[in-house]
Amino acid sequence: VQLQASGGGLVQAGGSLRLSCAASGLSFRSYVMGWFRQAPGKGREFVAAISRGGGSTVYADSVKGRFVITRNNAENTVSLQMHGLEPEDTAVFYCAASWSARSLLLEENLINYWGPGTQVTVSS
Repeated sequence: VQLQASGGGLVQAGGSLRLSCAASGLSFRSYVMGWFRQAPGKGREFVAAISRGGGSTVYADSVKGRFVITRNNAENTVSLQMHGLEPEDTAVFYCAASWSARSLLLEENLINYWGPGTQVTVSS
C-alpha cells in the first residue's frame, strides 16, 4: 500500500495551496480518508476527513471554512484545498487511510496507512 502526497510548498499568508494524495494497493473506497498535520514542536493533529462515499466531511475547528477535503474514488485520490492560509498552518501534512473508522473524527490509533508527509510553510 502506498499513499503519495504532493502539493506542499511555501505560500504567503492569505494564499492557497492544494494537497493531493494518490493511493495504491488498497480498496480505496473501503477507507475513510483524512489529513493530519504536525507543526514544529507539536504533536500530530487531525485536520479533516471524508467518508468512504465522499458524501460526508468533518473538519477541525481551526480549519473549518478555509479547507475543503474531496475524494475521487475512480482515481483513488483525496485532496485538501486550503484557502486563507495562516502562519499557524505551517506543518507537515499527512494523508491517512482508515478501514475501521466509524466516525469521521479520525483518531490516530484507527489509521491503517499513513502517507510520508508533505511540508506546508506559510510566511507572514
